[in-house]
Amino acid sequence: MNVMISRVAGAAVRWHDLPGDGDPIVFIHGLGCASSYEYPRLASDPALSGRRAILIDLPGSGFSDKPADYDYSISHQAEVVAEVLTHHGVSRYFLYGHSMGGSIAIELAERACAQVLALAVSEPNFHAGGGEFSRRIVEQTERAFVDRGFRQMVEAETSAWKGCLQNTAPWAVWRGARSLVEGVTPSWWARFAQLSCPKALIVGERSLPDADAQKAAAAGIPLHAIADAGHSMSWENPSALAETLAHIFTSG
Repeated sequence: MNVMISRVAGAAVRWHDLPGDGDPIVFIHGLGCASSYEYPRLASDPALSGRRAILIDLPGSGFSDKPADYDYSISHQAEVVAEVLTHHGVSRYFLYGHSMGGSIAIELAERACAQVLALAVSEPNFHAGGGEFSRRIVEQTERAFVDRGFRQMVEAETSAWKGCLQNTAPWAVWRGARSLVEGVTPSWWARFAQLSCPKALIVGERSLPDADAQKAAAAGIPLHAIADAGHSMSWENPSALAETLAHIFTSG
């Protein structure tokens, strides 16, 4: 596992660089997740076999440090990913982000569009207000969530997500959720729509109908639906998601 000290986060960030050919696919995970936990199965799928893959654990998650004095905002997390790629000497890459990671990927692509060969986001947060999950978190104060709410959330979780959630710092979860609820101006949707790099939106078939998917299709942005999957598509149907990413990252 690779490591660097992030100037932005003031802490160590760690990532896997899985060997392979060509420009790498950079994977960015969602809230309460970790790329080292969520994406090895996806990156090793036959559809992506032989492709180099970079799996970054964002600050607060997985194997990366969990500083208490970092804000965990979407914009600063995008800066951290940019730091990692610069430190690692990666100047051209395909970019995939899921959920909160999709919003981070959009901001990164906006800053480094010339370096992004193609961008794929799956069910990202496009608008202020967050999703139902984020809103429930920030209904509590940070102190209440750290002291009680996070433990209750982990104890109640029964899905595969519990494995990485319990290794995420509770203050990172709360501050990330707050950033999603607060949103940005222009919105992540507006930034995504204006990007000049090749881009695509991925949704789980069980998440349809979806207003953002309809907007993307109307705007001429390629839309891909993952069969037999909802929001957690990397666990629910990793082979179909891998095939979709292989298509997007070949056709651009």
